Amino acid sequence: MTTAQNVVEVRDLRKTYGDTAAVDGVSFDIHRGETFALLGPNGAGKSTTIEILEGYRRRTSGEVRVLGADPERAGLDWKARLGIVLQSSGEVGAVTVREQLAHFAALYPNPRDVDEVIGAVGLEEKAGALIRKLSGGQRRRVDVAVGIIGRPELLFLDEPTTGFDPEARRSFWALIRQLQGEGTTILLTTHYLDEAAQLGDRAGIIASGRMVDLAPIGELGGADARIPIVRWVEQGGVREERTHAPAAVAAALIDRLGGEPEGLEVIRPSLEDVYLDLVGHEHADDLAPETLTETRA
Repeated sequence: MTTAQNVVEVRDLRKTYGDTAAVDGVSFDIHRGETFALLGPNGAGKSTTIEILEGYRRRTSGEVRVLGADPERAGLDWKARLGIVLQSSGEVGAVTVREQLAHFAALYPNPRDVDEVIGAVGLEEKAGALIRKLSGGQRRRVDVAVGIIGRPELLFLDEPTTGFDPEARRSFWALIRQLQGEGTTILLTTHYLDEAAQLGDRAGIIASGRMVDLAPIGELGGADARIPIVRWVEQGGVREERTHAPAAVAAALIDRLGGEPEGLEVIRPSLEDVYLDLVGHEHADDLAPETLTETRA
């Protein structure tokens, strides 16, 4: 089923628990060398889908191929071709950054050079420091270093910048762009929609276990989703018109009403607006606060 152009192929994936469908007929591909963002509210089925792709959870039905193999049956050679950065790495023992990476490097047949990876994640000055004494952002860089030490063909990034301040997030994005430039295929999950827009080539949006949209980032929601909206109040009611020429519509309104109408505004839908239209506005609380601030600014 897998082609040379696709690293991941999923067809009609289902995972049920009793009468509850956590994943309900999901299908998508991930092309070699692209960054694919899997988006959706909490409980939508993202984590279940990813765990199936990683080989940690069995599916109920459907077809799945990751790097040419069925994750349920793949062996250690296949696992060595993956890099996995979990949302939380848990407790860390009394080891240094270099010791941690040297330990994981020994598990792979053709690992990257430890000092090369330390440099790639910007931790040269912390190579001899105990991991438990690092900042949250620095620990996250160690997590990524562990994820890439084995030269993975496919890297899973699960909420990689949760808890980062804006400066740390942008530094992390620079590291991911470096991996993208090396041709690494990346599957990203994030609640930061600006992060998906910055790093993703395509995105799939899951809601209630189903894929509700699948497209390049700039095309999510269809062609009409990003058309500007002119909104105003007239005769006590809110009116709006979706148009490619908002300035002309606003000028016509002013001319017809003899002045600027009450509440006149031009709204240019953001990725957040498109996302909420697709999954339902009740899931706004699932978005990270930084996303809400930055996309509404």
